[in-house]
Amino acid sequence: MLSTRMKTIFRELMAAETPLTGKYLADVNQVSSRTIREDMKVLDSMLRSQGAFIDSIMGQGYQLGIADEPQFRSYLKEVSGDVPDPKTAIPRLPEDRIAYLIKRFLLSDCYIKLEELADEMFISKSTLQNDLIQVKKKLAAYDIRLEARPNYGLKIKADELKLRFCLAQYVFLRDEGLNELFKPSFISLTEEELASISAIIMDQVHKHRIVVSDIAINNLVIHMAIAYKRIKEGYNVQIYQAELDEIVEQKEYRVAEEIVRQVEGQFNVDFPQEELAYIAMHLLGTKIMAHMPPGEDAVRQVIDEDIAELVRLALSKVESKLNLGISGDPELIIALGLHLKPAVNRYKYGMNIRNPMLEDIKKAYPLAFEAGIIAGLAIKEAIGTVIDENEIGYLALHIGAAIERRKSKAKPKRCLIVCASGLGTAQLINYKLKSQFGEGLEVAGTTEYYKLGQYDLADIDFIISSIPIHEQLSVPVIVVNAILGETDIKRIEKYTLDDTKNIGIYFQKELLFLGEELGSKEEVLAFLHERLLGMGLVEADYLQAVQEREEVAPTSFGNLVAIPHPITPHTESTFLTVCTLKKPIMWKGKPVQFVCLLNVMKNSQEDLQVMYDLLGRIVHERSIVEKLIKAQTHGDFMRILKGI
Repeated sequence: MLSTRMKTIFRELMAAETPLTGKYLADVNQVSSRTIREDMKVLDSMLRSQGAFIDSIMGQGYQLGIADEPQFRSYLKEVSGDVPDPKTAIPRLPEDRIAYLIKRFLLSDCYIKLEELADEMFISKSTLQNDLIQVKKKLAAYDIRLEARPNYGLKIKADELKLRFCLAQYVFLRDEGLNELFKPSFISLTEEELASISAIIMDQVHKHRIVVSDIAINNLVIHMAIAYKRIKEGYNVQIYQAELDEIVEQKEYRVAEEIVRQVEGQFNVDFPQEELAYIAMHLLGTKIMAHMPPGEDAVRQVIDEDIAELVRLALSKVESKLNLGISGDPELIIALGLHLKPAVNRYKYGMNIRNPMLEDIKKAYPLAFEAGIIAGLAIKEAIGTVIDENEIGYLALHIGAAIERRKSKAKPKRCLIVCASGLGTAQLINYKLKSQFGEGLEVAGTTEYYKLGQYDLADIDFIISSIPIHEQLSVPVIVVNAILGETDIKRIEKYTLDDTKNIGIYFQKELLFLGEELGSKEEVLAFLHERLLGMGLVEADYLQAVQEREEVAPTSFGNLVAIPHPITPHTESTFLTVCTLKKPIMWKGKPVQFVCLLNVMKNSQEDLQVMYDLLGRIVHERSIVEKLIKAQTHGDFMRILKGI
């Protein structure tokens, strides 16, 4: 059986496209390089009898090699079920301990003493007390509290409905297939019985033309299984009569009736009406449209006006903060509308949804995830309900698709030259731009200042003017000297960004702090705030804004990278501040050694796609992170970036 650390190493090697150094694996696992060397010997020995091996490449690191692919695939199927039992596995990381404690309390009908828990986990009572603060916070999100009784310990106190939602979130593994979701210690259904429940559900949703995703089907099977177990143990959900009356009127209640009647017949169990309503709530929270009508009226035909307004509000907020140019994408508007329609029902009834892709989304699409957070905050403000990370992940998927669509259609930026000194000066600027930017910038034309009001700016990305323009225009204005100097060119570069050579404008030498000795996330953020404050780049309230953003969702994305930033733009310019660390620190359960503090100018109209793409590459590729962490000078750092 693979240990937790071995599993982490195995996953890293499986996902890596290039060799991984022992130091990187040691940093990720918070152990010494010597420990990793010993682990590699053991792992190599295990894999050699399973059609694979660990290849140690001199000067580069470790790489997974496959000698017999069919045999190795067979081994992967076996190892996917190799999950430690929650009562025997010993969690090491704070996040693992918190998840362990939540599961222990959820699965126990009795009080549990703190001494017993501390002994189980091989930790001190003070460490346990600290972990319990986070446990109580996470349980509170489900309106669940821990009841303390002197000399007895702690026990869950919860409404049955909320308890079931929490069970679905914490007792089932997120990364396993349907047949591996249920722990034998928790539920007495066999794989065949689970498959039977799934078949009943599938039959009914097809019969009634309710189209749901695979993940939604899995969620419904999970909740049916939980309902079965709790009913058998004598626990039933309680639903307010007004809510019950409303649910009974829905078409989904009829579908739930048919599902439940078949399950009752097969498993010899009686579901009360409240339990029927509980299943109907899940159908209300998963339905999507099977077919979308063609044409521009699609949004109005498939999305209610209140949902359409919610989409507009969310995308408007995303656009104002990130300027992605996607708020008018009809595919995105429809996709978000179709997602939010059932999501609003989930929020209404306090239901949770699993997102097994969450960590991959955060790592592969950090910009889209950030946009998802902004959209989630806008939705929260509108409907008064907290949008959790699982939902944000789904919003990010739709937004990420829109970003990719926009990139695929990207054309050279178009500018208009405004000049008061005559055609000669305008042409001089024009020729200078062509020699500097080539095909990366298209000059749409030139005009005198007094004729600017007659010019259609619909297809113009920005204006380059040799005189100040005080009117409020629909596009940015860059005021330059008639004879373009180096400063003018750099300011124009920010608006073109069609060539990765321009990334240097975001990584200034004075904003690079390499090889620092700092011991925690709080120390790093305080250090960077102090430096930026001293340079006059931020205000005193800046650190609080960064911490507020961390509270929404941690900005540690894996691969030793964190990209913190304020919850709303706080600076007068766009810049990045980088801090690399001699030793990794723990950042919300993930080791971090490369910190990039991101600042986007207030009311920015810049196209920052190249900068975002670069940050995405850094987050996603371990080899780049390793090289940047080793950089000792600004020159070394920039050479690595320009080599990407």
